[in-house]
Formats: sequence, structure tokens, C-alpha cells
Amino acid sequence: MKKTTINFTLLMGAVVVMILSIWGPEQLAMYKDRMVLDHINIQEVETEGAGYRYTLAVNEKLYILSQALLSQSLPESEQNTLTKIESETGAYLDLDGTYAFVVNHKGPTGKEITNEEIFSTCNEMLASLKEIHIIPDTVRDVDSTNYEAVLYSAIDVLEPRNNVAVWKVSLSTNRQNADKSNRLIDAYLDADSGKVYEFYVRTQLKWEEIDTYEIVKAWASYMGLPVPSEYETDNPLLESTPYYKKYVFSGMGEQKTIVTIGFYEGINELFLKISK
Repeated sequence: MKKTTINFTLLMGAVVVMILSIWGPEQLAMYKDRMVLDHINIQEVETEGAGYRYTLAVNEKLYILSQALLSQSLPESEQNTLTKIESETGAYLDLDGTYAFVVNHKGPTGKEITNEEIFSTCNEMLASLKEIHIIPDTVRDVDSTNYEAVLYSAIDVLEPRNNVAVWKVSLSTNRQNADKSNRLIDAYLDADSGKVYEFYVRTQLKWEEIDTYEIVKAWASYMGLPVPSEYETDNPLLESTPYYKKYVFSGMGEQKTIVTIGFYEGINELFLKISK
């Protein structure tokens, strides 16, 4: 009798285990589903690299922006839209990577200059350029009535973390017959620091009054770059004006960035632009 009871107990135990192995997981899954479904669940996840922002040196940012600007067809200046000699002659087009210059639709992230700050920041930078005699004192301030500002990203497509956010500030094309004398026409400003990478300004100066070496030396100091050397070339078709000088800065790795200081006679437009 005792042996029969033990056998019966073992048999019932085996049956219970079998039932639980079949029914248990299904019921447990249904219970967990009820806890998750039809409820808003919030979970804080600390991702790798959170709070980290990749930092580029000034010469690296300058190089990336110069390559990205070559990839886009937006006009930097009215005079500059008449011809793109670099593209037509093939000069500067032996790029090692692919670069893009695109509108940043996300807008400032909180670390960049905002839409509300960009014009006042631009005026501060113009004042700085005047103090170190890069542009004349006669250049007028910018404002939201006469100017437009768009945030762009210059991106190394093959290495996307290599990107530079820049504001492009341009004299509005919506105002017909606007007086452009002594005005900033276009400028590219670093979205973090506000430093001016490139500009086109109408002035009362003549080419003979412009000392390009003093300008590029002052601009290099302003940007935090070493004094460049002059770029020698035998190609007279690199620019759409005969009035210019080119200077070489170090870029990324062994690459170089060419900075051009030039002048469009007739409209008296002084420019400092970056290219390879």
C-alpha cells in the first residue's frame, strides 16, 4: 500500500511538471504582455558617447568647409556666380574624399549660435575684423530686415563625424535696387564661435590700397592659425579677376587649404574665400 502511494505521488508529480512546462511559459508571457501593452513605458538608457562631442582643430574645420563649398553651387557673391573657373579648368578637383554642403534642417542644437543671435554675432565679428584692419570701418552692420541667415553643415561623407556647422549670412535678394555700397554681401561664420571663414564686402577701396599679406596674416591670427606661405601658380585662370593673391594653410593630414584674397574691380568687392 505504501509503495502504491509513493508511485501514485511520483506519477502525479510528473503530470504536474508536464502541465506546468506546457502551460506555465504561455501564461507568464501573457502576464508580461499585459504589463507592457497599452501602457507608456519610459526607460532611461545611457548610450555610449553620451555627452561627448567630437572636436576638430581650426585647420581641420577650415579644410572640411573648403571642400564642402566646392561641392555646392550656391552663389557666394554675385560676381562669383558669373564663372566657376575652378570647375571649368579642373583645378582643385583632385579630391581624396566626398564632401557635402547641406542645409541643417534640425537647426541649432543648443551649443550653436541661434537664429535670434546670428545677426548680433555677425556684427560683433565684423567689428573684430575692422579692429584688425581686415575690412574697412565703412562696412555697415547687418540686420534681419536686409539680410538672410541659413544654418548649413559641411560634412565629410566618408567620415560623417568630421562635420562643421556654419551660418551663411547674405544680403537679401528680395529687396530690389538695394544700396549695396559698403555692405557685407556674403559671409560664412562658424556656428559655435562666430568666427568668419569667408566673406565678400563692397568697399570704397581700390586694389592698390589693399595689402593682401597683412590681411591674411591678421585673419590667420584671428582664426588661431599659423601665418601661411604664399601659393605660387602659373595658371592665370584660377579666378574671374586678375586681382588676387593665394596663400597656403595646413589642412587635414597632409592636405592643404588655399585661402584667396581678391578684388572685383568695378563693383569694388573685396573677398576672402577658402578653397583647396
